[in-house]
Amino acid sequence: MKLFKSIILGLAGLMTFTSCNDWLDINDNPNTPAQAVVPVNTLLPWIQFHLGYATGAHGYRSQFICQAFTATSRTHRDGCSAQWEATTSMCTTPYQQFFVGAGPNIVDMYDKAMAIEAWHYAGAALILKSYGFLLMADMYGEMPYFEANAASAKPKYDTCETIYVECLKNIDEALELFNKQQPNKADVPALSEGDTWNGGDVQKWIKMSYLLKARTINQLSKKTKYYDADLILDCLSKAQQSIEDDTYIQHQDVKETSSDFISTDPMKTNFNWDQTYNGNRHITMPTKWLENLLVNFDNKGIEDPRADKILAWRQFSIDGEKVWKRGVGVDMQSKVRMPNGLANFISRANGGWNPSIAERAEDSVYVGIYAGSAGVYNTPNIFYKNVDGWYPSSGNVYVRPNSPYLWATYAEACFIKAEVLMRKNDKAGAFAAYKAGIQANIDEINKMLLIWDGDPAYADCPSMGQMAPEKIDAFMSGAIGTASDITMEKIMTQKFIAMLYSTVNWNDMRRHDYQNYMGWEMPAEYFENAAALKKIPLGKQWNRIMQCSHEINYNADELSAMQPHYADDDIWTYEIWWDIA
Repeated sequence: MKLFKSIILGLAGLMTFTSCNDWLDINDNPNTPAQAVVPVNTLLPWIQFHLGYATGAHGYRSQFICQAFTATSRTHRDGCSAQWEATTSMCTTPYQQFFVGAGPNIVDMYDKAMAIEAWHYAGAALILKSYGFLLMADMYGEMPYFEANAASAKPKYDTCETIYVECLKNIDEALELFNKQQPNKADVPALSEGDTWNGGDVQKWIKMSYLLKARTINQLSKKTKYYDADLILDCLSKAQQSIEDDTYIQHQDVKETSSDFISTDPMKTNFNWDQTYNGNRHITMPTKWLENLLVNFDNKGIEDPRADKILAWRQFSIDGEKVWKRGVGVDMQSKVRMPNGLANFISRANGGWNPSIAERAEDSVYVGIYAGSAGVYNTPNIFYKNVDGWYPSSGNVYVRPNSPYLWATYAEACFIKAEVLMRKNDKAGAFAAYKAGIQANIDEINKMLLIWDGDPAYADCPSMGQMAPEKIDAFMSGAIGTASDITMEKIMTQKFIAMLYSTVNWNDMRRHDYQNYMGWEMPAEYFENAAALKKIPLGKQWNRIMQCSHEINYNADELSAMQPHYADDDIWTYEIWWDIA
């Protein structure tokens, strides 16, 4: 990891900024200052980007393991994950983005901030460090922590338990720093000068920190030594109290002159959209399981108002009339994708749709969850419409290039509270928090949808526009149940919907042993896939990601000392520390 540090220090020295809003205006002059004089307000937005990308990449990809999404291809990374065939193509990107892009700069930002008494930057460094190392621990189980960004080229590994304990310490120290008044000195920049997430609002950072602490302790629900329900509730009382406290990462759909040096993706677009960029855009589909949750939750026959916004739409020409049709989910509990996957549909002039597999014309009922981009694809807007005359696809509210990324939300705070209160057998309190979490997510999505309100290009597409109040009322009053019939299954299932694309979902599923999710089952293809059964043998569960090739190739001795089974075919099934009761 010493090599990683030298790489990022060289690159960071080339980056100068004129304001928080145009942080990607990179000066390529080789005579720009060295890393030693790069200020903290220059380091922060880059750390935020790379940590955000790492989290977004794993959050997106893990939803296929969770069975929310599948792919037309059975051999693509995501199509493999959807059938529980673990592949090494999942192993590297989040690791690189955190350790190469963010980690070394976090160390430098913290040290520099403490030296000049820029307490809020030091606090931000500790919180972002905690997010990153918790992500690594949750993915891989073990990871270097104390020596991760030190001088050693072969850093020793630390246990997941150690990482969790240290990250909780970091969060507490960060809260102390956020509550300190920064000195009014010329060399101490205001947090607003570098913060691209919260605009320098320290109170939002404090609430974000308390939510992270609550999330982290709640993740330890199987560890009686660390799990503290009352402490979680105390943290939540200081976390987000409404959606106005949420941390939304804002994104733009504009032409860019730079790209991410690690993944070569655009840098101002939404992290979820980035995962569909570069060839994946046609292949991602919702599953029948996700569709069922949205159209008939708890078998009440009442459609969730979020269904139109989460399931993608495509326009067809029927008898010469342009008609929007919502896609249906792919039934992964059947063998519909076998043997060769589903057809992609490529648009042509006059609204026709050509299937990539001629005999699979019936697959037109499936609509891919991808969006266009005026800045990257030169589409007229964020509908995917490759050339004039082609009919558009809508994507969904989370995967458009200019959608905000929901980083820390009131909805999550509510669902954590609901789970904790359910464990305490407070059904009335659990239901109230569960209901508030559902409403919060509906409100959060409606707030996101305001981005496209008023644009005539989107006026007739049901994927756009606000959810109808009467549809919201019908769902909230008739579908979600009551305090008398609240269950952990309902809480976790609705949390899954509200946290779609978040890394939290796979963490929760593993922690709940893939139970407490309404209607969830293993994919049928898994049982007939020799490659899947080799890595996740029958009767076992997918519990972690295999270490990436960088650790295996360059730090195998230290890895083996901590995890001697790292190269076993079934390493994917080894439980993470917090998942062992």
